[in-house]
Amino acid sequence: MEKVAFIGSFDKTDLIMYVAKMLTLAKKKVLVADTTIVQKARYVVPNINPEMFYVTEFEGIDVAVGFFSLEDIQDYLAKNDEHEMEYDYILVDIDTNRAIENFGINSTTKNYFVTSFDVYSLKRGLEALANLREPLPLTKVLFSKEILKSENDYLDYLALGYKVIWNDYKLYFPLEHGDQSAIITNQRVSKIKFGNLTSQYRDSLTFIAEDIQKQISSSKFKKMMKNEE
Repeated sequence: MEKVAFIGSFDKTDLIMYVAKMLTLAKKKVLVADTTIVQKARYVVPNINPEMFYVTEFEGIDVAVGFFSLEDIQDYLAKNDEHEMEYDYILVDIDTNRAIENFGINSTTKNYFVTSFDVYSLKRGLEALANLREPLPLTKVLFSKEILKSENDYLDYLALGYKVIWNDYKLYFPLEHGDQSAIITNQRVSKIKFGNLTSQYRDSLTFIAEDIQKQISSSKFKKMMKNEE
């Protein structure tokens, strides 16, 4: 099982669910763990019998809510260790340093820092990285209306002093009203749909999916999305 961390305070639950769906289209077994303070997945992922903590299935994805560590999920699923969990990937939604430690996020995992460029998202997101014991490689996933060098430079400035190693490449998502409206519509019908998203948003999803599952090309992922619609 490979762990993939999405770190930051920016609302990234839907992004993670869409990436998870793409991986399931590639016949991968995926668990999404929402470890955030807000626990948005509790509200946007349908569940017949919600409890304080639970694992539910949605659109072929297992979603874990309310757990404080990977070991807690293992105990819930009655598995002795993470190797018995039978998932190809666990995508972890993180906004605290405690979750980084409890879920074993380190240099061997695939790690993304997700943010927009409002000051709250930047500073609150970086707080999760404040107590890192070792340098952590991170890929920037940036939500922006405009792709400005000054925005990226400001993030680099705020991150000075943190034990972060930024990867050379960055992934951009558009802050488009159309995408947000499409995501809200999909939530209302309890579906993960790609067809009503902008082409730029779909392209960015494809880049992340390919970055995680390198054996499948972006063109093949795009074909999978089209076939799903």
